[in-house]
Amino acid sequence: MRQHPILHVALFVVTFFTMLGAGALQQGIDLLEEPFRIFEGFAFAGTLMCILLIHEFSHYIASRKHRVRATLPYFIPAPTFLGTFGAFIRMEPIDTRKALVDIGASGPIAGFIVSVIACLVGLKMSAVVPVTKAAGTLIIGDSLLFSFLSFVTLGITPENADVLLHPIAFAGWIGLFVTTLNLIPVGQLDGGHVAYAFLGEKHKILSLVIVAMLGIIGVFFWEGWAFWAVLLIILKIKHPPVLYWEQPLDRQRRLTGLISLIIFIVTFVPSPFTITM
Repeated sequence: MRQHPILHVALFVVTFFTMLGAGALQQGIDLLEEPFRIFEGFAFAGTLMCILLIHEFSHYIASRKHRVRATLPYFIPAPTFLGTFGAFIRMEPIDTRKALVDIGASGPIAGFIVSVIACLVGLKMSAVVPVTKAAGTLIIGDSLLFSFLSFVTLGITPENADVLLHPIAFAGWIGLFVTTLNLIPVGQLDGGHVAYAFLGEKHKILSLVIVAMLGIIGVFFWEGWAFWAVLLIILKIKHPPVLYWEQPLDRQRRLTGLISLIIFIVTFVPSPFTITM
């Protein structure tokens, strides 16, 4: 598998600058008027880039451990409020169940740990403010875990008040959300790798059920989940078979699979984004 070091570095640099811009815009900075203030988005960009880097390099290291050829991460710049569509690595087919668990779970678990740290640090620097009903305000939903982290760091939020997240906390929240997306147990997502290692061909039934549930949640909570359901169908929900299925999963891999499932449950947000009207 050919490596393209110049391309990897170029995408990394461009993505970092689009994320800097996103972080600055989140703070209300007009980059057309004051372009040099782009570096005020560093707290957000640096934190989120760190989460993505650790996620992808954990996949890369696990791949090398199992002698599965893989590329360095490709970062995807994007003109969005996050400045990126994330990152990915390309790898050869995975041929054992143990490798599926290790490679699939390594990225989300590593990214999850860094995201939790970022949330704790950022929430300490966040402010509790009166609830605003201004049109166009972005409100993010709370997962079970983020609600717990907010309670631990800030205590009980008073009625008619909300938490204005520090950029580091917001980047941590995004990291947890990215973890959720990657751990959806469908197709060749990270969660799909782990689920297939346990279920084999029965994994296709689980994939169909999850896609249907995402479609339903998309109707009643956040339409983005319906988009994800359609995207997963386009990307194919069937996981390719492994060559050496007969090799059993040991206790360590079974525990890793359980941890991945728990992380998916506690980070899932039915309605992650709401814009006030």
